Amino acid sequence: MPRLLVLLGALLLLSGCATTPLGRTQFAMMPDSQMAQMGNQAFVNIKGKTPLDRDLRANTYVECVAGAIVKETGGQWEVVVFQDATPNAFALPGGKIGVHSGIFAVATNQDQLATVLAHEVAHVLARHTNERVSQQMALSQGLNVLQAIASPTSATGQSLMGLLGVGAQYGILLPYNRLQESEADLLGLDLMAKAGFDPRQSLDLWRNMDRAGGGSQPVEFLSTHPSHGTRMKDLEARIPSALTLMQQAQAGGNKPQCDSLRAR
Repeated sequence: MPRLLVLLGALLLLSGCATTPLGRTQFAMMPDSQMAQMGNQAFVNIKGKTPLDRDLRANTYVECVAGAIVKETGGQWEVVVFQDATPNAFALPGGKIGVHSGIFAVATNQDQLATVLAHEVAHVLARHTNERVSQQMALSQGLNVLQAIASPTSATGQSLMGLLGVGAQYGILLPYNRLQESEADLLGLDLMAKAGFDPRQSLDLWRNMDRAGGGSQPVEFLSTHPSHGTRMKDLEARIPSALTLMQQAQAGGNKPQCDSLRAR
């Protein structure tokens, strides 16, 4: 029996090998269709728990920025603005984007909001959620993730919501690890630039986030992100190539004009 378990474990690891867009080998064994189902159910749960921001201008503005970004990824994405004062946003498998109204306090223009949204979408594109759920599946020897997501107030449900990146709404915070956050920073920078947004504004966004988190209540978005100095250094090193992507995008007609729609 032990030898059989070892063999099964080895097969599981081999079947789950994948590569991120930056070339890192990752363990992501979940079918994308199942991850999308989990993301869809999680989003339904969140919409049932968190009030929606009905401000038309705020929604139009966010949809403008998000629409320009997801146009570069393909597929259909649902975008929802939530009435929540915390400066946060998230993206889920299955094409779901949630934005807290509090993000406008730190993302003060379209390029800074694009930094946040592209970062979150990059987590999905890099299959970071799949990676986290797959690791939990391997550790728990077959946890019924769909049942857990359907019962978000249960202990296993809270854990799985955390793995999807939205656990704070359910009283538990399971942030992405620093390697995943660094990948999302760089991939997100390229993504926003391809959509025609100015990648240089990413530095101002993170400075704003850092200032907002300087009080007694840290900003959730920065919970386990790379240190401020490391993040800035990595972004500054990539900005020249991202600027080339932006210039190519704008030359091709990608020139977002979302700031005229800003609600705040």
